[in-house]
Amino acid sequence: MITFAHVSDLHIDLGERATERARRLIGRLKAMSGLDAVLVTGDIADHGTAAEYRLVRELLAELQGPVLVLPGNHDVREQFGPALLDRDASADEINQVVPVGDSDFLLCDSTIPGESGGRLSPVTLTWLKEVLAERDPARPAVLAFHHPPAVLHIPSVDAIRQTGEQELADLLDGRPDVVALVCGHAHTAATTTFAGRPLVVGPGCVSTTQLPVLGPEVLEPQAPPGYAIHLLDQDGRLVTHFRPVQVRLGRTP
Repeated sequence: MITFAHVSDLHIDLGERATERARRLIGRLKAMSGLDAVLVTGDIADHGTAAEYRLVRELLAELQGPVLVLPGNHDVREQFGPALLDRDASADEINQVVPVGDSDFLLCDSTIPGESGGRLSPVTLTWLKEVLAERDPARPAVLAFHHPPAVLHIPSVDAIRQTGEQELADLLDGRPDVVALVCGHAHTAATTTFAGRPLVVGPGCVSTTQLPVLGPEVLEPQAPPGYAIHLLDQDGRLVTHFRPVQVRLGRTP
């Protein structure tokens, strides 16, 4: 079994509020024992500047063990790669395979430069198809990206979700080794299914999206940052627990 923490949407903008929330969240994870990895599912910086990523790198350096990062729509590939992955600057898709214990993480870039919504590009879909064809199917795989490929019934989120999802569903057909999908972007904890698998949306760090049934506001200003702890059994069963982190809350940007 592997145990990994899942955080998302730090939106580091060099301001005190976002930085403090991220520090408290990272401090909570740092104090844990038994984590095999920490996964950060995008929108790590707010404007994608080099200065923001320098601060992000400093914050994430506090964590022990592997820290897996992938870009969101607020991230900028040309800055993200060199700062967080030690890659040369490039506008190309950032896709990665990262082994953790007896499992693999397939990290896909769902971003469309200059747009809030997402889609897996032909380059990423081809990459994923090749990775699935080459990998050991006896190892459970977790597929991760920023944008959820399913409707969450939150209009502000659904308007900028991942589209073209049928191509992904077709690609996963006949691949039971891909046991779960995880993402961020929605700024709220949520679970549903996609292509017959669990789809788990990680809560946001910088803010939390309001559910329409609870009121007309888009955001809940006083909601604390959240994170998920996922436990992945060797047989591919994913168990998820969500937890909040109390911080000194200020104004929501």
